[in-house]
Amino acid sequence: MSDKYRKCRTISLRNHPEFNEAWLQKLITDDPELLGLGLLDVVAREKIQFGGGRLDLLMQDVDAGDRYEVELQLGPTDPSHIIRTIEYWDLERRRNPQLSHTAVIVAEQITSRFFNVISLFNRAIPIIAIQVQAIEVEGFLTLTFTKILDLSAVGEEDELQQVEPTDRSYWESAANADMLQLTDQMVALLEEVTQKSIQAKYNKNYVGLSFDGFVNNFVIFKPRKQVVVAEIRLPRTGLVDSIIADAELDQLPYSSRWGRYRVRIAKKTFEDSVSPLRELFIESWKNSAGIDSE
Repeated sequence: MSDKYRKCRTISLRNHPEFNEAWLQKLITDDPELLGLGLLDVVAREKIQFGGGRLDLLMQDVDAGDRYEVELQLGPTDPSHIIRTIEYWDLERRRNPQLSHTAVIVAEQITSRFFNVISLFNRAIPIIAIQVQAIEVEGFLTLTFTKILDLSAVGEEDELQQVEPTDRSYWESAANADMLQLTDQMVALLEEVTQKSIQAKYNKNYVGLSFDGFVNNFVIFKPRKQVVVAEIRLPRTGLVDSIIADAELDQLPYSSRWGRYRVRIAKKTFEDSVSPLRELFIESWKNSAGIDSE
């Protein structure tokens, strides 16, 4: 094993004469998947903002259309740069209010001051913090991108818990009795997966889950007139993509902001969908419970 080991050293991009912020920006522009935020297109680089300043990167999810306002900072985060990131995010969401927006800060060091500043906003701003580390191995440079904070996902749970409660009759009117029965069948499938007694929680915009005295919306349902949309919380991976593709499920665009796969299930196709749904529900349940997949 020793002949396969290579010693490495961490270097500072901030103090490097060649690998600077412009180099990092171009690298991400050429390969947006480095950020680990899914399949992204670059909408603009160095976008001039109203009142001055330039947004480093404006990016958009290829499938869902969610936008990311990305600011790069070499060295540790500082409060002024954090505020600037939030300002750019706010300007862009005002320009395009029909789209979902998330602020992203990429820095070599995410400091405790960053968390202190973000805490002042009481989770009101969807923001992601990614720490980039430069490592040199035998004269070659590589980068690692680690998501340190993702308040977009936290924001979703807050949003889900604050919606207006309703009852079953509301959804029977909004959709129909058949789609509620189909929802019941999928809840029963979830009970089989989790080995728990699950109660459907009827809210105005979705049907959530409750068990063991707590809400756990690792899967939510949105009944429609002809189908039920199942939204399954899972990071986007090739494995999950292949499960959906092989089963030919009716898939809506992946929601990168909320981290959910979305599939439409019809009553007449449910029986054929049970096996792949079970696989997806198992993976989502493991992810929710912090259980490693085998």
